Amino acid sequence: MKATIVIPSDLSEITLKQYQRFQKLQEMDSDEYFIRCKMIEIFCNISHKDVLSIRMSDSEMIVKKLAKLLSEKPPLVKSFHIKDVEFGFHPEIEDMTLGEYIDLDTYIGDWQNIETAMNVLYRPIKERSKEKYSINEYKPDSKDLMVHMPLNAVISSVFFLLNLGIDLSVAMSHYLQEETKKQQVQDRDLDNVGDGIKVFTDSLKEILQNLKISQN
Repeated sequence: MKATIVIPSDLSEITLKQYQRFQKLQEMDSDEYFIRCKMIEIFCNISHKDVLSIRMSDSEMIVKKLAKLLSEKPPLVKSFHIKDVEFGFHPEIEDMTLGEYIDLDTYIGDWQNIETAMNVLYRPIKERSKEKYSINEYKPDSKDLMVHMPLNAVISSVFFLLNLGIDLSVAMSHYLQEETKKQQVQDRDLDNVGDGIKVFTDSLKEILQNLKISQN
């Protein structure tokens, strides 16, 4: 019996954990067919065996849809749920503490640990009155839960920080330069199947290079 393939139609249907897994594998192996298979396996939640049974033409269609989805720039996601807990974007980001600042500054450009930065930006909502709400105090130990947050919230918050004109450290710029070099090598092997991924990755790199946490 053939597996039913459900292709995500929105970034909210993809978790940060899924993208981290895919991004890590993409860094480890630049083989086009390996990346194609893993992309479908991870984002469509099917087994590797089932991926291999998909017709070649169908796999190309799925990869193109996923690549297009990953190239989107969503508006700021102000709230989302992880299970039955509602999380809200920090309503007073300009008043964050030194500890929050350090974790945001350190991890916002590190995809494999970006859940720490997301733990600064999004917290469980304590009280809500229509569009206004208050959030819990910052708890660094809660970061592991954030890998289950929707990818649209992750990406949109990064774009939001750019629009605020936030400035990251020189060390972050060095990190991104190295990541860009790695990405350029990967992109040459993925031109035919991952154009959307390249646009997505390059856009984020450009954004993160211009991020500043200190308001002018």
